Amino acid sequence: MRFPPAVLQSPAAREAIRIIERLRDGGYFAVLAGGCVRDALLGRTPKDFDVATDATPESVQRVFGKRHTIAFGASFGVIGVLPPRQRDVERERLVPTEVATFRADGTYSDGRRPDHVTYGTAEADATRRDFTINGLFYDPTSDEILDYVDGITDLQAMHLRTIGDPDRRFDEDKLRMLRAVRFVTTLGLSVEPSTLAAIRQHADSLAVVSGERIGAEMRRVMCQADAVRGLRLLVDTGLYQQVWPQLELANWAKLQFCWERLQLQCFETAMATTLLVLHRNASDAVRDLKKLTQQWKLSTAEQRAISAAIDLAPKIIDCADMPWSMLQPLLVNRDIEVIVAAAQAIAEDRAGIERARVELQREPALLDPPPLLSGDDLIGMGIAPGPHFRSWLDQIRCLQLDNELRTHDDAVAWVRRQA
Repeated sequence: MRFPPAVLQSPAAREAIRIIERLRDGGYFAVLAGGCVRDALLGRTPKDFDVATDATPESVQRVFGKRHTIAFGASFGVIGVLPPRQRDVERERLVPTEVATFRADGTYSDGRRPDHVTYGTAEADATRRDFTINGLFYDPTSDEILDYVDGITDLQAMHLRTIGDPDRRFDEDKLRMLRAVRFVTTLGLSVEPSTLAAIRQHADSLAVVSGERIGAEMRRVMCQADAVRGLRLLVDTGLYQQVWPQLELANWAKLQFCWERLQLQCFETAMATTLLVLHRNASDAVRDLKKLTQQWKLSTAEQRAISAAIDLAPKIIDCADMPWSMLQPLLVNRDIEVIVAAAQAIAEDRAGIERARVELQREPALLDPPPLLSGDDLIGMGIAPGPHFRSWLDQIRCLQLDNELRTHDDAVAWVRRQA
């Protein structure tokens, strides 16, 4: 396999190459490492470009200057290098490039991070990584792929295999088991049998990993077109018990069918669709969502959008003959795109979906016209505030939307009749 040169033309790639060249000029060895090499060889666009080097963190800071570096992971041998000041346009688009010193294997007493860092060679750094496909380096100077772990063979076979003993790798870092599910889902890989067996054996130990880290991995799984495969792998390996216990209830054929109809592929729509398929009623789905929110540390915006879709998607499905005054409040919900996407995924009858999409094409002034009256208007009419305010304003809004009240004066006359 050859590293595709076109990948190196992006601003992020050029910045990584600049860093490698500066380190080389300083007498150090430096290469591209890990995921960017894997993705490039698979024909995918790398999300970012990491650099690995034999320069220590202190040496990296000396080469680039402390003002141009960020020591956000120095204790683990990682320094962030900022792009040069003269490239102001690209600086706005580029984040610091991670430059990691080659490390040797160490102990992981907490099941997540090494107790201490020992610097080593490129080969030692490769062999202490998780999976063979992530243990590759690319030397842009010699245009050579450095493969100490037979990662190219596994890439060609689309195979996921741990580097070395899988039991040891998962005992070191429990999150690697969930990362395996993510790589299977995002890259379309198969899992090597001994790696799969080790995940099953160690699945319960995932409990020591924080819910926040689990949630971060699950966001990436759920945003994939093949996410159902990842969810099934969670159940097959037993990881679901620590990640999402309710997956045991899944009707996989139905979930796959709904997933293939999901046109807006994002975390919120994926979660709402899955929860609506997993549970017989909205209250059970919301209850499950609350547990996941606490465990995965979902944001307020994520929880709000998923909850709205669980609650309102069934109403959108049934909106074909709904009065406009009932449908309009649904369509102006801030999360309407998520709501309609989830509704389309689970709907058996598409009439409601089609009406909702047509109505959403209205001009803003017609979709959500200004109210004819406000509370201040009622007070200005000499009406004392009270519980009837909200009731009257709601009724006026419905009559306005259904075109029974058209003007401010029509609304005032209606109020006078009530008073």
